[in-house]
Amino acid sequence: MLSIDWLRAAGTVLGMSMLPVLEVKAAIPMGLAMGLPLWETFFIALLGSCIPVPFILLLLRPFFHWCKGRPFFHRLAEKLEGRFRKKSSGVRRYSLLGLFLFVAIPLPTTGVWTGSGIAAMLDLRIRHALPIIVAGNAVAALLMLAFGQIVIL
Repeated sequence: MLSIDWLRAAGTVLGMSMLPVLEVKAAIPMGLAMGLPLWETFFIALLGSCIPVPFILLLLRPFFHWCKGRPFFHRLAEKLEGRFRKKSSGVRRYSLLGLFLFVAIPLPTTGVWTGSGIAAMLDLRIRHALPIIVAGNAVAALLMLAFGQIVIL
């Protein structure tokens, strides 16, 4: 039977990993600090951070199109779209390998949210972008797991 403490920790890791900027970069150290086992932390954080990816890939461009038709949201859509385009230079140059590396390196402003946004802005096919983003995210999670283990020791 699962304890309340385990459920609370797992829920925290899952929720935190779904948030932009935090993703696995914050969720894995948090899970380890809360006492979750190593591989459970990894899989829960990986699952949580992958949940938004298909939605971003499918809905970001239509959402921006909708926002641009509304005066109140037009400026926000332009700003976010410009940010994605600015970060997309390496991805544009190296295509799927660039996208993989962008997501796999766990630095601030890199990860599944920005990588998915870039893939959507570059019109990459979802059947190509989704597995690359998930694979890059798994590498980022493994790096954070290794980092978390070093810090805990």
